[in-house]
Amino acid sequence: MRTPSHGCYARSLRHATAESVLEREILVLGLESTCDDTAAAVVAARPGAAVGRILGRTARGQRDLHAGFGGVVPEIAARAHAERLDVVAAGALADAGLGLDAIDAVAVAAGPGLIGGVLAGVMFAKGLAAGRGLPLVGVNHLAGHALTPRLVEDLPFPYLVLLVSGGHCQFLAVDGPEAFRRLGGTIDDAPGEAFDKVAKLLGLPQPGGPEVEAEAARGDPARFDLPRPLLDRPGCDLSFSGLKTATRRARDLLVGAQGGLTRADRADLCAGFQAAVAETLAEKSRRALAAFAADRPGAPLAFAVAGGVAANAAIRAGLAAVAAEAGARFVAPPLDLCGDNGAIVAWAAAERLALRGPDDMTLAARPRWPLDAAAAPLLGSGRKGAKA
Repeated sequence: MRTPSHGCYARSLRHATAESVLEREILVLGLESTCDDTAAAVVAARPGAAVGRILGRTARGQRDLHAGFGGVVPEIAARAHAERLDVVAAGALADAGLGLDAIDAVAVAAGPGLIGGVLAGVMFAKGLAAGRGLPLVGVNHLAGHALTPRLVEDLPFPYLVLLVSGGHCQFLAVDGPEAFRRLGGTIDDAPGEAFDKVAKLLGLPQPGGPEVEAEAARGDPARFDLPRPLLDRPGCDLSFSGLKTATRRARDLLVGAQGGLTRADRADLCAGFQAAVAETLAEKSRRALAAFAADRPGAPLAFAVAGGVAANAAIRAGLAAVAAEAGARFVAPPLDLCGDNGAIVAWAAAERLALRGPDDMTLAARPRWPLDAAAAPLLGSGRKGAKA
């Protein structure tokens, strides 16, 4: 039961110290619009403590809007976000059985992502916060993924996380809500991007990850000799562009020899590609865990996975086996929290409020926002710098 003074607390949260925020549970409305999912959620959290409660959430996908283009069209995505943000926010509140007057803070993914969608989310959140007198918290979308394991389990800092999604792949030592140290990452395509591109070259619908996984379940992963990239080099960096190219060449040889692909060919290619990704991620995770443990001799080991590709059963099983081999606790969020959603944004905001206050109206939308600003940009990050 909320006290009559709670609304006053919400309006004064922007001036609260980190110590006062820690004293009570708060309700955060989280907004997500960094790619092609418009989402919102209401999360109850006690900043600084692990495990929160998702009270309500809703999301609107854009698969139908981009189906004819073979991928996400940024301009279409941004327009759809602008039209749907109020709908999903209202839906999350209704799902929670709450009105906007019950909310203590508004959180928004302020980057990295497609700038049009990020900007739509930031501007909507600013309007909502200003209009209702609520604190505004800008969240790094990747921090939302990296901190999600703490939303669902009592996982203390520090821990190692493999953040693996459509646009990003990196190993991060997570020492706090805003303390991330990158141990390695992809130098070109992220696994999710590679899954999408392989799906496209095999004539499968988008998003490609679930489609490739479904086909792989019917295939023979040993039929094609596909590479395991960078396993011959030390360290934790990854590469998936060459694997994607090898899969395309295997497809082209089949098409040239027989005039097309059979259903078995497609399933076997998917199975081989998925096995190569899973084995590469497993070996690189083994190395990352060893490096993480070397920095913390004798300390308990915890290994988490987060991001959309973490929903892939074969990849998840391989990572769990690596953690067990190293004697590390393994944490993987439920499948419905692996992809982009409002709950991870709300939770990351609550985590950040344990350290410092909210943002002001100068909060900017950022297409690029590295979690580890001290790390050297990875190869392939582009002339504008690293995305993550």
